[in-house]
Parts: sequence; structure tokens; C-alpha cells
Amino acid sequence: MPPPPSSNHDLPSQPQPAGAPGRGLEHPGVIDRLAHDPKRDEAVLTIAASLPWDGSDRQLFLLQEKLNAYLSFALDGEMAEEFPELAAKPLRIEIDSIHYPDPAAVALLDQVRQQIGLQGITLEVRVRAGAPPGITLPQ
Repeated sequence: MPPPPSSNHDLPSQPQPAGAPGRGLEHPGVIDRLAHDPKRDEAVLTIAASLPWDGSDRQLFLLQEKLNAYLSFALDGEMAEEFPELAAKPLRIEIDSIHYPDPAAVALLDQVRQQIGLQGITLEVRVRAGAPPGITLPQ
């Protein structure tokens, strides 16, 4: 469950107590980060992707499960109930990655981007500075 809003419109992740679920693709039921982007006036759900993209069926399954959990959180009313100030904002799902996605992940993300775009939701991938060059994502 995300923490309550702070004064800078950011809902930072709080440290997890011992034994609590972790973050990232390996933990599809956990919302890694929820924030308000005041520049774009959007609610932003961020997925932390720290492991290298390997194109495995397992990793693609975990990515799909994480995206489904985020969409469920947003579209089934849980986000609006817990954070009513974000309910009317456009939604962006952002994948914050240390590595460039492999071709299989890019293909999946492109399909997801097209589908959720029909509902007015955007999907973006941010690759941190210093990552080795890799795949360019379709726009």
C-alpha cells in the first residue's frame, strides 16, 4: 500500500519492515511508487526494474503480472479510494529501469502501450543514465 501524500505531491516509497514484500518485477502485488507529476499534472505509477532484461518467459510473465496489478489498482477504484486527489488526473505508468529492455520486453510493452492507450493511460520506459546502449522503444 502506498504511503499518504506529502507536501511536494510525491508519494515516495517508504522503507519496508523486515519480512515485508520487496519491490520490482519479482513482486507483482506491490506498488513500487505512486507520485503526482506536477509538471504534467499526471498520476504516475512507477515500476522499479533493476534486473537485466533477459527475454525469458518468466520475466515477461512477471512484467505482465506487474502491469496487470497496476492497472487493476488504478482502474478498479483502489487508487481513487486511497488517493482521491489523484482520481481525476491522467494516469501514466512508468518503468524505471537500470537496463535497456530486450526485444521481447519491447514487443510486450508496445502491445500494452497500444491497449492501455485506448483508455487514456500512457506507458513510458525510463532508462537511467549510464546504462549501456540498447533497444529504442517505439513511440
